[in-house]
Parts: sequence; C-alpha cells; structure tokens
Amino acid sequence: MQIKILGPGCAKCSQLEKTTKDVVKELGIDASVQEVKDITKILDYPILTTPGLVINEEVVCSGRLPDKAEVTQFIINARDKEQKVEK
Repeated sequence: MQIKILGPGCAKCSQLEKTTKDVVKELGIDASVQEVKDITKILDYPILTTPGLVINEEVVCSGRLPDKAEVTQFIINARDKEQKVEK
C-alpha cells in the first residue's frame, strides 16, 4: 500500500503524517508513508487545499485534518479494496 501526505509541511500536515504512521503500525499493514511537499507534484492531485491524504493514488481526504478513527477507516477500506483485486 502506498500512502502520501500532500502539503507544504505545516503543522496539520505533520500531524496527519504522524497519525497515519501510527495507524499503519497499529494495523500491522505493509505500507509506505511518503510526504509530498513539492507544489507541482501536489497539483497532480484533485485537491484545492492541504493537507491531502492519498492512498494507492486515490485522494481519500483533503482540506482538513481527519481524526485517527477516520484515518483508520480510510486505510482499512483501501486494504479491503486491495484484497478484492488480488482475488
């Protein structure tokens, strides 16, 4: 699973990265979490404001800081979608 945090490195972006890494660790999921700070790369995604959360190249949240429960659900949904594709 590939997870990207889109944003310039502001406090909300940093918090989203920390929360995401915590959730990945707690769920024991094999995932890479990458910060994307380059504005030209951020503009490749359909978001208007940061932070943005992208899982497997799908924007799942942008413009706000989701809480831990939401991040957990986003990751579980992406994992379930991956497992359906593998079958």
